[in-house]
Amino acid sequence: MKKLLNRIFIEGLSGMAYGLFATLIIGTIIQQIGNLIGGDIGTLVYQFGKFAAAMTSAGIGVGVACRFKESSLVVLSAATAGMVGGFAEKITGGAVFTEEGALLLSGPGEPLGAFLAAYIAIELSRLIAGKTKLDIILAPMLGIFGGSAVGILVGPPISRLMTRLGDMINWGTEQQPFLMGIVVSVLMGMILTLPISSAALGVILNLSGLAAGAATIGCCCNMVGFAVASFKENGVSGLIAQGIGTSMLQVPNIMRHPLIWLPAIISSAILGPIGTMVMKMTSNATGSGMGTAGFVGQ
Repeated sequence: MKKLLNRIFIEGLSGMAYGLFATLIIGTIIQQIGNLIGGDIGTLVYQFGKFAAAMTSAGIGVGVACRFKESSLVVLSAATAGMVGGFAEKITGGAVFTEEGALLLSGPGEPLGAFLAAYIAIELSRLIAGKTKLDIILAPMLGIFGGSAVGILVGPPISRLMTRLGDMINWGTEQQPFLMGIVVSVLMGMILTLPISSAALGVILNLSGLAAGAATIGCCCNMVGFAVASFKENGVSGLIAQGIGTSMLQVPNIMRHPLIWLPAIISSAILGPIGTMVMKMTSNATGSGMGTAGFVGQ
């Protein structure tokens, strides 16, 4: 059971984070670059970013399968099932395909639905992959069918549940900006530093407004805090790697000396409510779990 939980919640969610970064997050950065460039070239670059974001669900499937070190057939099956799971609600509502058969991809899809569908596709495909002479047909067929079916059945209700949970957090932050500013800022900052994807959590919960702003502040406090605190030991390369990369690099040091985390946690608790009550800082779901990573969050 422990191995299964580790596979799903540690390895699986880490793979999901890779998929999100390579599609939605990088796509968002490319879109910002396109807006800065402007003109026809800028518009083209912006469209590159939009396309990358639209492939988020497939990217999640690929990220999880690659994290599990699965074969090519399993990876491709997970990508397809991930797309179905990510757009399950729109597929069942008839909003993905036009009468002419054209494909309409609006937004990045639902990350949790994509993850569930991809995970089931991986587990089913790997049962056959490399074990029969017909695995090139049977493995992807079983994975895509099984993963897509689970995505269609389970994805929408779970996604709606997570959306409502996110709405409650957003509403709670609006009603109690001081208390929730502290809670959201501290928790999201800690999640960003731990081997859990804060970016994925922010997107899954669809954080917005003041709650997303508080989450961004917490992430920034951890990233900038560790980058500056370790500058003497790590130099400029460490400053960049943690300041606009990830403070997750400090996990081994935190495990050995937990007290080094206190300054980042305390600064998150102080600046979170300042952001929600004084500065009225807001953000969106994509930026809420990013902090200063790639200059997306802030």
